[in-house]
Amino acid sequence: MRQRSLIAITAALTAGALTLTACGSRDDKDKDNAGGGGTTVVIGVDAPLTGDLSALGLGIRNSVDLAAKQANSKKFVDGVTFKVEPLDDQGQPSSGQTNATKLVADKDVLGAVGPLNSSVAESMQKVFDDAKLVQVSPANTNPALTQGPDWNGGKKVRPYKSYFRTATTDAIQGPFAAQYLYNKVKKKKVFVVDDKKTYGAGLAATFKDEFTKLGGKVVGTEHINPDTKDFGAVATKIRNSDADLVYYGGEYPQAGPLSKQMKQAGAKAPLVGGDGIYSADFIKLSGKQGVGDYATSVGQPVEELPSAKEFIANYKKAGYKEAYEAYGGYSYDSAWAIIEAVKKVVDDNDGKLPDDARTKVIDAMKNVSFDGVTGKVAFDEYGDATNKQLTVYQVKSTDPKAGWKPVESGTYTGSN
Repeated sequence: MRQRSLIAITAALTAGALTLTACGSRDDKDKDNAGGGGTTVVIGVDAPLTGDLSALGLGIRNSVDLAAKQANSKKFVDGVTFKVEPLDDQGQPSSGQTNATKLVADKDVLGAVGPLNSSVAESMQKVFDDAKLVQVSPANTNPALTQGPDWNGGKKVRPYKSYFRTATTDAIQGPFAAQYLYNKVKKKKVFVVDDKKTYGAGLAATFKDEFTKLGGKVVGTEHINPDTKDFGAVATKIRNSDADLVYYGGEYPQAGPLSKQMKQAGAKAPLVGGDGIYSADFIKLSGKQGVGDYATSVGQPVEELPSAKEFIANYKKAGYKEAYEAYGGYSYDSAWAIIEAVKKVVDDNDGKLPDDARTKVIDAMKNVSFDGVTGKVAFDEYGDATNKQLTVYQVKSTDPKAGWKPVESGTYTGSN
């Protein structure tokens, strides 16, 4: 998922970060961490820990923390103790780049999990890549991050070798939703709305392309200002459009109020969106008007995966105040991928971290493969997840904790 419009970034912000390397500290600090040993390896986390999107960001932070604790408890990497350094980007690209620079400057950081928003990732990728620091996102879905700006024109080029992700992309998320809604739910007329940001606009475009290819009709389009919560004007346009479906490209802080206001204006169509609206907070914001709405999200429902039972039990046992939310399993797997890569580097270097550990971790990440919380975790030549599963959810009740129910899981296979 996730993007905010990319803010122009100054070279001064990154100048001090470009030549740094890290090899993990060789002292005995942080001995309070369970397990591990004399070498501390830090895993950075970048996510919105405050603000509108904090429900998702806190789930990311907690899940990475759980992975580190599990690795330490199991002494998974002999002689290494993992520590987590969470930083708040508030969903803003400028903050994300500042955080990336801070993580790069810490020689003990050998990997970073995050961010949530794809536009934030755009601001961080070069900082991490120049410093040879691996980055694994559990949530970014914009295809250009791994396949370049011309990915849809048949010219896929990987921009940064240090960037990986465990979530699948909007190249299949939008079309997957279009196929389900057109073929299974029999929706034929859609009104498309987006928030003008990288994630929302890109996702809406892939949905619209597939929906029209299938024979559906776009009866209206609109862009909204994500900084407002008054959607009266667009709600009226939706009501007057005779649409039997509204597709929203964006995130739940705006999708919830939009759903409520368009229904209050008399629109009968359900709202559907991507993983950006799949949150308990969407249900809180949309209220009873949100019942019947849809969202797609990456992977299969964690609660239904046998591979996730231990994660769910351990998360509950750890006593985190916040839910793991949509990206908890993917965040745990992103952190564990870094842990696996560190283990490979240590094992190949006689039980120690080499001076060029960051570069070695990136090389090791290319071949990481393990059975994770979300299923098989591995990466293709672009750094994309090889797991392409997606799920359609529908709001069945106003209960934030149990309102979303899975209705269809599968993989987009292309148009007929």
